[in-house]
Amino acid sequence: MTPNTPGSPQELASALAGVGYLADEGLATAGYLALRLGRPLFLEGEAGVGKTAFARALADASGAHFVRLQCYEGLDAAQALYDWDFPRQILHLRTVEAAAAATGERPDSAALEASLYDRRFLVARPLLQALEQTPCVLLVDEIDRADDEFEAFLLEVLSEAAITIPELGRIAAEHPPLAVLTSNRTREVHDALKRRCLYHWVEHPTFEREVAILRTRLPEITERLAADVARATRRIRELDLIKAPGVAESLDWASALAALGARSLDPDLAAATLGAVLKYREDAERTLAKLDSVLA
Repeated sequence: MTPNTPGSPQELASALAGVGYLADEGLATAGYLALRLGRPLFLEGEAGVGKTAFARALADASGAHFVRLQCYEGLDAAQALYDWDFPRQILHLRTVEAAAAATGERPDSAALEASLYDRRFLVARPLLQALEQTPCVLLVDEIDRADDEFEAFLLEVLSEAAITIPELGRIAAEHPPLAVLTSNRTREVHDALKRRCLYHWVEHPTFEREVAILRTRLPEITERLAADVARATRRIRELDLIKAPGVAESLDWASALAALGARSLDPDLAAATLGAVLKYREDAERTLAKLDSVLA
């Protein structure tokens, strides 16, 4: 909890709206409970529905620092926690040796070795940054892309809110960071990690909320264009596509149309700008074949 923690889900929704994120009741409630209970929040849903943006908005709305850990296959503890700045250590070693040679004194090897592992040579990666910054929202983005071993390691770090660096000792968070984990469900995340978290499935927005999102994020577009894009995107999602567009893509589409001076969406403009909303040739061809019904 922070001094800026909202007192209810409704207050959180208002605070999120104040930083440009329009959350529905379910997501606002999940975010509020995560803040209130100090529990990690696990968000699952299709790519582009606003999971990552929610974590950033949550940090802004609650006055917390924001740290992001992007997951990928092969990510390990060292890449997520900390590393030693080897070039600076070598430079320090050579400086000490040069100073000793100039004075004719022999440096104390034990003291020299200890000085190489001073805190100033430690490079904090996202997990260590999140433990040291208070208050903090830690986004663990696309946890489903990481390996099973990293999941187990992350579970331990989140449970303890502390790590041990052999050369420096234990570093614990003054206040545990609020962790927001996201998954596009490319694979199932283990139950042990999910049980540690509050869970929420993030849906595509309703038509009305998507129009509001477009108008909030792109105030330069007309209400007619926002409604046209939201309606067309909603119908495109109902097609049998390889990758259905999310809110991120509808924003890209509306932005592209606005850049062309469009005030509404017509078939020619839609066909010319489909690359902003669809990322597979097969999806574009399928949509073009049904463009009349998409824009009806």
